[in-house]
Amino acid sequence: MKKSIVIIVILAAVFTAFKSAKKETVFLNEEVKINLNYEADNVDVTASVLNWKGSKPTGSHNGTVALKSGNLDVKNGLLNGGVFVVDLTTIKNLDMAGSNGAAKIEGHLKGDDFFDVEKYPTSTFTITKVKKDGSKLAVTGNLQIKDVTKSITIPAMISTESGVTVFKSEVFNINRADFNVKYGSKSFFDNLKDKFIDDMMEMSFVVKTK
Repeated sequence: MKKSIVIIVILAAVFTAFKSAKKETVFLNEEVKINLNYEADNVDVTASVLNWKGSKPTGSHNGTVALKSGNLDVKNGLLNGGVFVVDLTTIKNLDMAGSNGAAKIEGHLKGDDFFDVEKYPTSTFTITKVKKDGSKLAVTGNLQIKDVTKSITIPAMISTESGVTVFKSEVFNINRADFNVKYGSKSFFDNLKDKFIDDMMEMSFVVKTK
């Protein structure tokens, strides 16, 4: 009887997680160990961007982060690998752009109770596997944020025109609590009531080669 109750609880938890997830939810696995040997960066960091959106009971904020460097390994139109370094010191808020509110949000996100950019100025995504998924790609890679690295799979697509390759993701979700981003998280703090910030962050990116 006790065993049956445990199984029911586990199934209920899994169902709730799927029901509450927005967009594509990325599931974490342990970091995949690989050896890399990429040549000089070929990504146009000025034309590439990472988009983010965070939500709370009273609303949401969205913005961008720039790449610091990157390399896309593409041969005959096929994506074989890549490494992308995100410059977290460039976090921008767009929905309140130009206001004191935007500056306050940006400063808070860069602070030690969010991404702690003074200690961890960059985040890295390293592709370890690419699988065709219909007309799209399932791109698996190691995502490093702060002191945590996990393997994730992202829905994406790739195209090349006039010598420029565009690597673009769909909107997906990352659970910030899995990467020790703790501020306002119900995963770490009790009694937040309606003062919490959702653990799930919406993200997407567009990466272009030079």
